[in-house]
Amino acid sequence: MDFIIALIIGLMAGLHTSTWGMYKDAPHEGFTWPKYFRSTVMGVAAALSVYFVTNLNMTQPGNMVVLYGVTYVIERALVEFWKTFLRVQDQSKYFIPMQFSFRGEVIKSNALRLSVGALYFTGEVLVVWGVYYLQTINFGGGSGMVVVLVLGGIGGWISAFGGAWKDAPKEGFEILKFFRSPVMAMSYAFMLAHFTESYLFITFGALGYTIGTIETYKTFFFPNKPRGKFSGMPIKFPEILKTRNYFVPMYVAIWLAVITTIVVAFIQPHQGLI
Repeated sequence: MDFIIALIIGLMAGLHTSTWGMYKDAPHEGFTWPKYFRSTVMGVAAALSVYFVTNLNMTQPGNMVVLYGVTYVIERALVEFWKTFLRVQDQSKYFIPMQFSFRGEVIKSNALRLSVGALYFTGEVLVVWGVYYLQTINFGGGSGMVVVLVLGGIGGWISAFGGAWKDAPKEGFEILKFFRSPVMAMSYAFMLAHFTESYLFITFGALGYTIGTIETYKTFFFPNKPRGKFSGMPIKFPEILKTRNYFVPMYVAIWLAVITTIVVAFIQPHQGLI
């Protein structure tokens, strides 16, 4: 039963990402099922990997809530790393480059891009190790809320600085947009801290929920506004503007299932950092 639940959570997180990605990109790039299911497959792999490594009790709603957020951020981290540092494709179709760039200009040197990618990966590993190390420090009684805000801030600042590096050279710097991710991640960290004592789960699960929420807002609250990377670019596949809407009910159903699980997790007995 635990395996099946972990599998379902991986499918939900993956399909959630697949759908908003398709919704915003397909009018410009076209639709293919392999590309659509890429994030779905990655989500399933991420969820099952976390489950096998941690042996979470998936019959507890709180652990379901935690696994969804962690799965989401692992899938996003892997796919974005691949697109930024490993994938080589024509960037002329984008307003904001998807490959590694500096001040909005794509780095042409493969050696330099891969070297920066190696440094970035090392930095990510060090952040994970740092969060894990924090777990071993006794901060004393009454410090739970401070710890939670710090943990949420870690993931939020990663998102904020990464987004600013990529988007600001083309779109300009917006102070409210910059602080949006840290504030939201701290809020989600507070939620997850009710269900787990793991600093890693709180930090990166909160970032996963933050990404899902922000992408939902940007994609579906402004459906007729091209995403930043396609700003000013022509819509090459106008027929997709209609067919993409067939995926929306499933997307909404996933959100409803996630929210319902969160509510049930709070109602039932639960234990966490706070």
